[in-house]
Parts: sequence; C-alpha cells; structure tokens
Amino acid sequence: MTVSAAAVIAGSLTTVPAPAAASPSESRDDTSYRGEVEVVRTPTGADDDSVLTGRVFVDADRNSASDDDEAGLAGVMVTNGRDVVRTDGEGRYRLPAFDNMTVSITQPSGYQVPMDEHNIPQFHYNHLPEGSPELRYGGIAPTGPLPSAVNFPVVESEGTAAAEQSCVIAGDLQTYDRQEIEYARAGAIKDLSDRHDYAGCGALFVGDIVGDDLSLYPDVKDLVSEINGPVRFLPGNHDLDFDAPSAEHSFDTFRAQLAPEYYSFDVGDVHVITLNTVDYPCTAADDSPEGIAEHCADPEGDPSYNGRIDDDQLTWLQRDLDNVDRDKLIVLASHISLLNYADEGSPVHQVDQVSRVHELLEGRRAVALSGHSHSIENLKTGDDVEGWRDIFGVEGLPFPHITAGAISGDWYSGAIGEEGYPAAIGRDGGRPGVVTLDIEGNEFRERYTVTGESDDVQTQLGINSPTYREWFEERREWNADPVGEAPELEEPLVVDRADLIHGSWLTTNFFFGSTGSTVEVSIDGGPAEEATRTQQMGGEAVNVGAEYSDPYAVSQQLVHGGSIAERTMHLWRFDLPRNLRTGQHTAEVTATDSYGREFTDVLEFEIVGRR
Repeated sequence: MTVSAAAVIAGSLTTVPAPAAASPSESRDDTSYRGEVEVVRTPTGADDDSVLTGRVFVDADRNSASDDDEAGLAGVMVTNGRDVVRTDGEGRYRLPAFDNMTVSITQPSGYQVPMDEHNIPQFHYNHLPEGSPELRYGGIAPTGPLPSAVNFPVVESEGTAAAEQSCVIAGDLQTYDRQEIEYARAGAIKDLSDRHDYAGCGALFVGDIVGDDLSLYPDVKDLVSEINGPVRFLPGNHDLDFDAPSAEHSFDTFRAQLAPEYYSFDVGDVHVITLNTVDYPCTAADDSPEGIAEHCADPEGDPSYNGRIDDDQLTWLQRDLDNVDRDKLIVLASHISLLNYADEGSPVHQVDQVSRVHELLEGRRAVALSGHSHSIENLKTGDDVEGWRDIFGVEGLPFPHITAGAISGDWYSGAIGEEGYPAAIGRDGGRPGVVTLDIEGNEFRERYTVTGESDDVQTQLGINSPTYREWFEERREWNADPVGEAPELEEPLVVDRADLIHGSWLTTNFFFGSTGSTVEVSIDGGPAEEATRTQQMGGEAVNVGAEYSDPYAVSQQLVHGGSIAERTMHLWRFDLPRNLRTGQHTAEVTATDSYGREFTDVLEFEIVGRR
C-alpha cells in the first residue's frame, strides 16, 4: 500500500502523541533526528479491520510524513506482538490486526528511527479502540478505529551501521519521588551526559523506571533528555498499573508513556531483544516451577508478580529470531533475570521458561542482561549454582548472563555524599553504576562504571577480622531491637594479635569480577600472592554470613541503612599472615578481569598487640 498525498488530504494525518515534559538542555548542540510515527486516518477507515497496512520509508526531508517521492525500505521487520513480517521491495507491510496490539518495527542497522524531544525512539503504535479501563495513571487513551495506515519513518545513520558499538545498560532507576529523580540526575545521569561513546546503540533502562508512582514518568523523560543518545526502556515490576483488572492491561501506562512491552532493534552486527519478564497478576502454568502455584494462588484477592514470559511473547520471540542471521550477536535484555546469583533459590525472581529461551538461542552468540536484583553479577558461560539445578534443572549457563546493578543502588539508601546522592551500596556490596557492552562485530566485552567514578575504579577493600565478625552479629541484633547504645565498629582497619591468630583476611570486592578473573595481593612490597574467590560458581550452594561478607559495605549498611552484603559472587579473600609485625602495613591489590585488564587498589591497615 502506498499512501498518496490525495489520501492524506482526504483524511487526516496524525502522529503518536507523547505526554508533555520539559525540553532537553538548550546548551546541547542537537542534530539528532526528531520525529514521530505517521498514523493515517481516512473517512472510510481501514479497508479491512482485520489487517493493518503501512510502510517503512526513508524520511528524506525529516518531516515524519510519507511523501510520494520518498523511498520505502525493504526487508524491515514489523510486528504486532505475535506475528513478524518483513517489508516488501517498496517498504510495505501487512499484519493481522486485533484490539490492544502494539505494532512496532525493528530498527535496522544503518538506519535510525526518530526520537522525541526526550531522546526516546518513536517506532511503535498502540491500537486500543476504547482505551484502557479506568486506571489511576491513565493508561492508553482511546485510539479509535484501525487506522488506514501506520507508517514508520527512518533515516540513514552511520552511527547504527558501525561494527563498533557501545551499548549502555542501566538497571533500576526506580525513583519513588522527585527527590530521588534529583539523586539520579546528580549521579548516573550526569555521568552519561558527560559521555559521548554510545550515540549509535544508546542507553537501555532495563525496568523499574519508577517506584510504583507512574505519575513520575514525565520527570523521567525530562531526566533522560540529558543523555547523549537514544534512550530505550523495558518494563519492571514497579512499572505496573496495579489497579488493572487483568494482565492484559497491567502495563498500559508504561506502553502509553515509554515503549512497547517487548521489541527488538539492530545496531551494527547486533540484534537487541528486550523482553517483558514480569507476569502480573500471576497465575501458575503447566511449565511453572514448584512454588509458583502457591505464590500465584489468588490473582484477584491477593495479586502477586512472577518472572514469566507470556505465550504471545514467546511466539514473537521465536519468530523474531527466525528472521535474524545466525552470525549476529543476540543481546537479550529483561528486567527479571532469566537466572541470577542473588536470587538463585527463588522461582519468583527468575524466569519460568528459562530453559525454553536457552533452547531458542542454542548455537547463537548471545548475552543476557537484566536488572531487578539490585546486585552486580558478571556470570560467564558454564557458571553454575545449586538453586538453578534444583528449581529449573539448569546445570551451567550456555552463554553469559549479566545483572547490571542499579542506578538506585540499594534504593537510594545510606549517607548522602558531597556530590548530592546517597552511597546506596547494594546487597552484594557493589556501588551503583551502569554496564556498557563494547562491541566489535559480533564480539563484546563488558565493563562496569561506578557512579561518579572513572572506569578504573573497580574494587573495594576491607579487613574481615574476628572483631568485625563479632560486631556484625551484635549490630544486626541491635538493629532488630535497638535498646541501649548501638555497638560501634571502632578502627575497622586495625587488627590485633588475637584477630590474627583466630583468622583475619583482606577482602576485595571486585565489582565486575567473574570466573576467569584473578586477584593478587602484595603486602608491604613483597611478592604478590593470589587471593581466593569466596564463591566458585561450580554448582555449590550459596555461601552466606559474616565470613562471606564485604566488611566495608556492611560497616556502612548496618549503620546508615540498607541491605546487608553478606553474600556475593565477586568477593575475594586473602589470609593475613599471622606473623605480621606490629605497625602500619600497605596492601597493594591487583584485580585482573577475564580479558586481562588490570585494576590496582591500595589499603593501609595497622597491626597492634592488643586493642
């Protein structure tokens, strides 16, 4: 179908609206492609209400209107959320139409879809004739009858064509109020506004964009308008319309404000797939693991969420992959992880159909990325842990799975720093930040950037001594029942002879450390010796408790609030020699990642005869 100028004059041409929010900074030189999806309505409406037609076209004059002299683009993937088709030689497509569908295109490499004034790509259209049921945060306004055509503009882009890409993956912005919006602005968003290495691929926020208050979406849009590239979103369990009468409408406000529930896009030799892994209100299915039936037993009276992919989405995922060259790198992003370490024993906080997704990706080069757990996890191929075996029957990862941490860290907890945002140390002891995939062709290397720091800051050092472990237990008990004075951990970097005799060690929390990483410690300039990783990821149970904790993180968390970092898959320990002389000592720590990149940190501590 070609939409002629006469058809446009005879009917009406509309664009998909976006709620108003503040404009991006006027100080930035903005040459980005701005525009909208073209929705064409004629007096007679669609020729067939069961079929949506339209075209993908190269928007030569960048006005978002499909002009007769503008070429259609062949071979572009278009979907209604179930079916996937490719445009013909003139850029045309035909798709089955149904109520409450989202039609979107897969941005092809070498082209860019338009962005709105907040840097959010415009590549989809929601069709919901009567609009959402009454929802607190509005949902989707009535769209009316099926349009005569929905046309998707694109422009040529050297940035998305390049084989070298940097893709930012940002976990759990999760702002509960406007104060936390400002925390994010002063921290991770400022960092991203100072970077210029991700303009092609952009930044992908992997769910929990806000903390249940969906009225904050315009504030989030204002926030991300400061970012130097396209900004994409996928939904999390705190982006729900909790008052939706059914799962069909549980993400209507997210869809209206930000993005489809799931979609894909291409840059370079990479195919990025974003999934919705939040099922709410959840119900158990035949393939649900043990425990889900009880957890999801009362979807009407006591609704809960679960990590699950619905049937339409699974069908779409298979059809999407069927249209992707097998030599492309697949980046599979979701909110709730397919599998992770922090929640390895929970059927709820991992995905029911993880084995099915692994099967669909068999033989492909792939990496899974997620948020949700507020932990940093760089899990490599072959990594294994007891819970995955027991719950899902998965024995070893078939490809890397990365949990990207959280911009909010431990929900913006802890002391406020000079930069204007909280320390928010995570449940794994890691500091808030973002992940970047640096891609060449279909190969990638991952890196983690701590908020407010350079990429060189990758470790956190501490001393785990009997004195610390005793305080750990006493302070935890006091926090549960705060009677009398709080136990204090005085001089955490002082170790006495009794501490040495009964076991003290230097800890290195290597935030993005993984299988294949090493940590070496040199005391007072002596020979470097290798430290031991506290969780080997060889199928064993998770190690938990004071002896597996990050003392620096815990000393902050037990005093200033937040989760307790007593289990992590990226902690190394180095036993302090019992014969260390009394006095000051210096430990130089060299952490080397699986790619051979070295990071050096130094800790000064003191040995005393007696406290």
